[in-house]
Amino acid sequence: MTLLLVVSFLLILTFATFPQEDSAAPRFFLDEKWNFPSLLSNDSPASVMVDGRQIFSIGKSDNLSAEARAKKINSRLESAVELPEPPQVEIKTSGKLSNIYLNGENLLTVTEQDVSGRETVQERAEIWRAKIEKSIIQAQLERTPEYLRQRVILSVLILAIAFAGNRFLRLLGHYSVTQALRRLIPGFKVSNLKVPDSSRETDLSLFFKVKLALARIGLWFLALYSLTELFPPLRELRYEVWTSLRGIFTISLFSLGDRSYSFIDLVILITLFWGLFVATGKTANLLRTRILSPIRMNRSSQEVILIITRYGLIAFGTILLLQVWGLDLSTLTILGSVLGVGIGFGFQDIAKNFASGLVLLFERSVQVGDFIEVGNYMGTVERVGARSIVLTTLDRVSIIVPNSRLLTDEVINWSHDSPISRLHIPVGVAYGSDTEALKSLLLQIANEHPEVLHRPSPQVFFVGLGDSSLNFELLVWISEPSRQAPLKSDLYFRIEKALKESQIEIPFPQRDLHLRTKNLPFSLSPQLESALLQWFKDFNHPSE
Repeated sequence: MTLLLVVSFLLILTFATFPQEDSAAPRFFLDEKWNFPSLLSNDSPASVMVDGRQIFSIGKSDNLSAEARAKKINSRLESAVELPEPPQVEIKTSGKLSNIYLNGENLLTVTEQDVSGRETVQERAEIWRAKIEKSIIQAQLERTPEYLRQRVILSVLILAIAFAGNRFLRLLGHYSVTQALRRLIPGFKVSNLKVPDSSRETDLSLFFKVKLALARIGLWFLALYSLTELFPPLRELRYEVWTSLRGIFTISLFSLGDRSYSFIDLVILITLFWGLFVATGKTANLLRTRILSPIRMNRSSQEVILIITRYGLIAFGTILLLQVWGLDLSTLTILGSVLGVGIGFGFQDIAKNFASGLVLLFERSVQVGDFIEVGNYMGTVERVGARSIVLTTLDRVSIIVPNSRLLTDEVINWSHDSPISRLHIPVGVAYGSDTEALKSLLLQIANEHPEVLHRPSPQVFFVGLGDSSLNFELLVWISEPSRQAPLKSDLYFRIEKALKESQIEIPFPQRDLHLRTKNLPFSLSPQLESALLQWFKDFNHPSE
């Protein structure tokens, strides 16, 4: 709020320096007969100026072009401004023509080509006469010593405000608004203020830094504009610079159909599209926060509606903006054909992923929030886009998976229809163990775990007789597939501890070694053979 008040004060002070009514600054592109596509053509109106201020626009006559008429009038107006006595501007009518005389000399002739609407030639002449007289008197006033002294004082004040505003905007990069204002005020004790926070400049968002930079540029632009408005020579220089820039930026760059387009056209188009994307993003955000979230719609359905809404608005807005901009869409037929061929050959993967994304959005086989397994990756779907999905693994790593892969490869969706799934936990015990006691122990461990569902209830299956163990499998049901790894680990910890307390042995592979000395080229003594057998036995059974 404080920043808004400061900027408003600067704007009010800046525009307060601008002369009012018709002696105001040039209207740039808002001339009476201005037409954007033909700004530089020979039929364009020319401006009648006094000290860099536009009085009115004038068209061509039967004998002279608009530029030649305006140049002749401007020259005589400059001579009249330098005279010490007030101007004598009067109208003399001859038939359908009205002549405007300045100090007894014919300044210009108002014809029917200079009027518009229901206005008569005499009415138009009277309007121009009043503007000419007022502009010359204003220009003569601006050349007096008293006026120059006032404008010098005002220019110093504008520069002081510009420097203060620039310093304030720079301080905002290190301090809060209140801290920056306190440091800006002369004589204010700053000993109790915080030192500059070096992390603040790092934490500032790029968008905020860009806004500060644009605010500083805009501040100096307003200051320079105000300064050039105070003094006639600077005002004339500003008008010449602006005219040159306008000529450069309005030169035709290319043509589509029967219309040519300039740099300004492209800037306008880019600005319109930027506004379209910002508006669609804001609309989608409002749709999510104000409508979809309050009605408790699930996250995946929200994403489907938001994506369809966003792309639909962008497509409709693009067509509308191009037509408003003046582009005949029929001229894009050939370009559309070329793009179609390009998509068919060079962008076939992008088109395939986009089509797959539409299928996923409507089929909803993979939705936001699902826990899926694609190839070697297992994680939660964070976003379903038009080209790809974003999969966040258990290691918090984002994996971007193309949509086409979800339709062509096998995908394990642990959350599809229902997130409830079953885990298989193999357990092996030594031969001779009490199997009934083991079954009861495993079921007790499963039922006591808070993340294991009681319905369906856990089960224990005797799956086979192994080489060195009796093999069982504990089956438990869970409601959060993403908790598979930590849940298995927790159950194994509990099982190992329970088996140790119940003195149920967990076996390890055993092998018996038989030495045959019958076919050896040498024989072993009974003592050596007995020692070797005892060594192998100790090696395989170190705990015995």
